[in-house]
Amino acid sequence: MPVLEASSLKKQYQLGKQKVDALGGVDFLVEAGEFVAIMGPSGSGKSTLLHLLGGLDKPDQGDITLANQRLSLLNDTQITHIRRHHIGFVFQFFNLLPTLTAEENILLPLLIDGKDPRKYQNRLFQLLSLVGLEDRRKHKPDQLSGGEQQRVSIARALITSPKIVLADEPTGNLDSRSGQIIMSLLRKSCDEFNQTIVMVTHDARAAAYADRVVFLRDGLIVHEYSPKEKGVERFKEILDLIEKLNE
Repeated sequence: MPVLEASSLKKQYQLGKQKVDALGGVDFLVEAGEFVAIMGPSGSGKSTLLHLLGGLDKPDQGDITLANQRLSLLNDTQITHIRRHHIGFVFQFFNLLPTLTAEENILLPLLIDGKDPRKYQNRLFQLLSLVGLEDRRKHKPDQLSGGEQQRVSIARALITSPKIVLADEPTGNLDSRSGQIIMSLLRKSCDEFNQTIVMVTHDARAAAYADRVVFLRDGLIVHEYSPKEKGVERFKEILDLIEKLNE
């Protein structure tokens, strides 16, 4: 049973006097527990697709089904409810509240939903252990490194046990070592918690952690690839494929 399914998605944007086709008719399906990376050059439609999948924007045509509900049949309040209960977001720039501690930022989605965070202490400790921040839980964002802040944002995305996590360039603002830690954590959340992840990235090293890589160009999916190798060989396979697609 797919967690997420999109069919014939089209989206245009007005750029001055011209209309630009951001997506030209995309079909996309994600199974439970799958880790999918979306790659493509700038302007290929990667972020547009992710925003549509997360209900942050609406397609001009096409339909998205998430948590067995068609988003096109829902009003804005209902879509907000879907996002709050079924989607976790990880952004490139962390988006942590500077006045809150790490654990308070992690618990924030529960507070917004009117839930008592005291009932989720076991889940909090589980996630702090997953991201390796047990001893940094009382620190505020300005007391944490970029990699540690991104680990907080991952724990925040997972606190509600969402159906799917959408990650937009989660390593794009990090050094290579911190990026590797973040990708290992996302991979671990799939393997140990059966978490479903869709990630936009320009980085082949990050994409090498995924089960499947989808390549976009000019608003269309031009190739899908499930790596056969692991580690460095998987990274090389993806680089070779990117080179061939750009020829």
